[in-house]
Amino acid sequence: MKQQLKCCAEKINVMLTENQLDQFALYYELLKEWNQKMNLTAIIKPEEVVQKHFVDSLTCLETGLLKSGKLIDIGTGAGLPSIPLKIACPSLNMVLLDSLQKRLFFLEEVINQLGLDSISLVHSRAEDAGQKPEFREKFDIAIARAVAPMNVLAELCLPFVKKGGYWIAMKGSQGQAELDQAKGAISLLGGSHPNIMTTAIDSHTVISVKKSENSPKKYPRKAGMPSKNPLS
Repeated sequence: MKQQLKCCAEKINVMLTENQLDQFALYYELLKEWNQKMNLTAIIKPEEVVQKHFVDSLTCLETGLLKSGKLIDIGTGAGLPSIPLKIACPSLNMVLLDSLQKRLFFLEEVINQLGLDSISLVHSRAEDAGQKPEFREKFDIAIARAVAPMNVLAELCLPFVKKGGYWIAMKGSQGQAELDQAKGAISLLGGSHPNIMTTAIDSHTVISVKKSENSPKKYPRKAGMPSKNPLS
């Protein structure tokens, strides 16, 4: 597994040390163990986890935006993409946000076992946390992986990003179509200059949006509203 990960990461210009490879291997073992207790992922074969979870998460590094700073992972789930990114870039200061407490118990174990620092867990819905002063427009990067359509994600993510920062969305092969539908929402919430990059992983896309203006105070709306009535 470690050799496969090392080779695949090198193809996207990510050079992992032996210690980092050991951390990934331990992360996989914890993922496999805890997946028997709760539904963390449907992908569990080691070669698929390497390609579809670990390397896919690391493709965000190709944007050149993740060298340092404060990052929030919205709807982190099993810690993807944030845990792979933290392993590869230890200097990142991270907040992992999720609405399900039991997933955060898993991530607490991962953080402790892997010896990760400057990383914290927040139990909240994005709509609620995005209105709190300690989180609102406090991050250099907000990132989300396959959580919701782009027009919904814009409202969930952009309020966390400070002016001059970036929102990064990891999407499938329909990323461009989703982006086209979300341009009005992105502009309304202060985003600009969307850029889309196709990765080597099953035609996945990584979309980055710069935060040029502060988000209007009424966004995000109450929990459930962004998905029920997406901005257009």
